[in-house]
Amino acid sequence: MEIRFNHSASAGSDSFAFRHNVGCLLLPSRVWGHESFTQTPPPPPLPASTVSLQWDKCVCVWVLRVEDFSLGSIQTISEAEWDDLLEEFEEKNYLNARRWKPGQDPYKLYAFNQRESERIPSNRALRDTRHYRCTTLHYDPDLPSTSIVITFHNEARSTLLRTIRSVLNRTPVHLIHEIILVDDYSEDANDCLLLTKLPKVKCLRNDRREGLIRSRVRGADAAKAGVLTFLDSHCEVNKDWLPPLLQRIKEDPTCVVSPVIDIINMDTFAYVAASADLRGGFDWSLHFKWEQLSAEQKARRADPTEPIKTPIIAGGLFVIDKSWFNHLGKYDTAMDIWGGENFEISFRVWMCGGSLEIIPCSRVGHVFRKKHPYIFPEGNANTYIKNTRRTAEVWMDEFRLFYYSARPAARGNIHGREELRKILKCKSFKWYLDNVYPELKVPDDSDSKSGVIRQRQNCLESRMLVGQDLPSLTLAPCIGTKTVPALNQEWIYTHGQQIRQQQHCLSLSTTFPASQVMLLPCNIGDGKQRWQKSGTHLEHLASHFCLDSEMALDGIESSKMLVISPCELTAYTQRWEMPFS
Repeated sequence: MEIRFNHSASAGSDSFAFRHNVGCLLLPSRVWGHESFTQTPPPPPLPASTVSLQWDKCVCVWVLRVEDFSLGSIQTISEAEWDDLLEEFEEKNYLNARRWKPGQDPYKLYAFNQRESERIPSNRALRDTRHYRCTTLHYDPDLPSTSIVITFHNEARSTLLRTIRSVLNRTPVHLIHEIILVDDYSEDANDCLLLTKLPKVKCLRNDRREGLIRSRVRGADAAKAGVLTFLDSHCEVNKDWLPPLLQRIKEDPTCVVSPVIDIINMDTFAYVAASADLRGGFDWSLHFKWEQLSAEQKARRADPTEPIKTPIIAGGLFVIDKSWFNHLGKYDTAMDIWGGENFEISFRVWMCGGSLEIIPCSRVGHVFRKKHPYIFPEGNANTYIKNTRRTAEVWMDEFRLFYYSARPAARGNIHGREELRKILKCKSFKWYLDNVYPELKVPDDSDSKSGVIRQRQNCLESRMLVGQDLPSLTLAPCIGTKTVPALNQEWIYTHGQQIRQQQHCLSLSTTFPASQVMLLPCNIGDGKQRWQKSGTHLEHLASHFCLDSEMALDGIESSKMLVISPCELTAYTQRWEMPFS
């Protein structure tokens, strides 16, 4: 950015507080005239060595090269001139290289309507969805600048470009220190590299697939600004979205803030305003959900522009002080690809001295998809379970047993994160429930236990077969280790006497001898899903028969199944090793 001022300023003056390199830059197409500084109040002095001024003999004005700092009352580049810079980007060529072609499924590559996205301009106008009172608010002139980190993997060029253009078009220039794109090993490196022709944009490319979590950490480590802004690669920021977020960070650096997330329809790309009376919540399976503020909470908010305390953030869009982010331990980089990171960082912020807020006067639209367009190496469900298990083990204390009632175990060493919690002297999860999220109902007891159900070298296993809607129950060689069992061989014995794996429980359709034991959706009121351990036997309470593997050990593949049979103490096919009593 150039700032020009008249000859009355001397090269030895120390009254101009600039933080970056100074040099003479000749841009004949951008001669703005002999403009003067307006200093009310004057910025603090800097040592003479900090700033050097050079005489531009071509236009007879001083030329100062200033990058990425809070300009305060200094005159900056106009919107028209900024638009000129953006127009120099060869948008048509960038989009044409990966454009949807007639006859192709427009949803196949990105799980949203690529054709419709490409019909919409990258700089389209958006309706201001804020409360009208937001337009009357004023923010400090010396807000900190921010590094905006956007990670992506095989993102549609139209949505990625629209994300960046919306930031450049609707953000005061001096508040953007840089836009860091982290390309998580996309198929085409030019998806990212070509965008560096846009102002402020930098590109980092992973040399292998790392996932959102590790990619965000890489972007944060490279960031130069004191504040980090994380955005998804398929969003559009709305009018004046950034100042209210930075204002809150300036007031309290331990506060992590998120905008109200408007909805961009995945089919039509219509921009729809979301309610400002929502906050983040979850259930014991660590499934994120939006919750309406209660009547009591609404009554306490006399001003609709006031921040909303939230137990958890959605995770894709938030702003955090970089020093605070580093102090808290960044992200858990042992988590894979995507999923669960918002729970981990939300618990950590609240329990370790910070807070989470949604800022009603900041609005950002987001394309919500029904499925992921990319592949998870271990599968979508397994990756999410692994990540949330790490969160439960490190942060949820004794309450993690309620999580295990709905989710099986996952792999991974959590020692490092446990040590981090001790170093930060974080509060307990009970404190979090009592003070942050008292609305989350705690089950009456915590008798749930987990582990494998073993019969010699074989273990009870769920198996999803092609063409089936529900998993099958079978007996298979035990895999995994004693402390870390295979995901499909770990079972939860709940306080309701169900034997559960994810959302399916051991169940029967009939209670006659030799009836097949199946996996059906868990229903706490179904008596045919209740079991109890009786010595080495698993007794079905409704029939008083025992789980039997005799037919599962049959050599005929089509007849291998678990059944119930009259209980016999000497029957080795009814003897099981179980982690619960």
